[in-house]
Amino acid sequence: MPRKLFAAATAACLLSMAGPVLAGSTQAPLKDDVHWSFESPLGMYDQAQLQRGFKVYKEVCSACHSMNLVAFRNLGDPGGPFWNPKYPNPNENPAVKAIAKDYQIADIDNDSGDAIKRPGTSADYFVPPFANKAAAAAANGGAVPPDMSLLSAAREGGPRYIYSVVTGDGADAPPGLTIPDGKYYDPWMNGDVSSYYKGDPHKIPVGGFIAMPPPLIDDRVAFDDGTKATTKQEAQDVAAFLQWAADPKMEERKQLGVSVLIFLLIFSGILYASYRQIWSKVGHG
Repeated sequence: MPRKLFAAATAACLLSMAGPVLAGSTQAPLKDDVHWSFESPLGMYDQAQLQRGFKVYKEVCSACHSMNLVAFRNLGDPGGPFWNPKYPNPNENPAVKAIAKDYQIADIDNDSGDAIKRPGTSADYFVPPFANKAAAAAANGGAVPPDMSLLSAAREGGPRYIYSVVTGDGADAPPGLTIPDGKYYDPWMNGDVSSYYKGDPHKIPVGGFIAMPPPLIDDRVAFDDGTKATTKQEAQDVAAFLQWAADPKMEERKQLGVSVLIFLLIFSGILYASYRQIWSKVGHG
């Protein structure tokens, strides 16, 4: 086969393989109209914001989404929503105890062996809203809501992705796009809507469909610190809380990094001073 013909055939083959990729999942650029205190290299969590975000999760998101990897005591860890230096042991933190006590935990009676429900303790983990995945799917139109423990770490863009999706959920569908029953259009949801689009094939809308109805509206919750609960504020706060859940040791890691940098600077100064002291009396001729 002539070289040019071979090259052309190879290029055609590569383009045919790339076609499905180019027409695959897309999403709108993530929103950049908010900023968080933890975004900068030395930034830390805003504890008041974490507390507000926890309230949004508890009163809204937890109806469908679990947080199986988070224990109640984690809320009182350093950097957590309810960290209090008066209670270095989070199991003794009264705020943590009060939150845990509001939950009913499935357990076994040690005397009778019967299944029972008991108030939660700080050692327990967040209670999932459904008994199993089948029950979760049945209650949500066949879609299993993802666990939120590591959601911020699992999605590109982290908290900005979460913020974009929950504020874009239920957006008006572009002309020519048919939304399936039980679904909602979200430009910031990573997906492929091409099979539901009957318009210009060169202008296929970005985004995807989501089974979750728009979760947030103004004043969906009442924040204890008096912050006005706009949809934007609720979304920003719950995104911050989910970022903390996915990276609860961020503050400790950054503080350690600063300590290491200070040590290296001091060590470098000592090395330089030693170098000057040792070699200052040595001739270089």
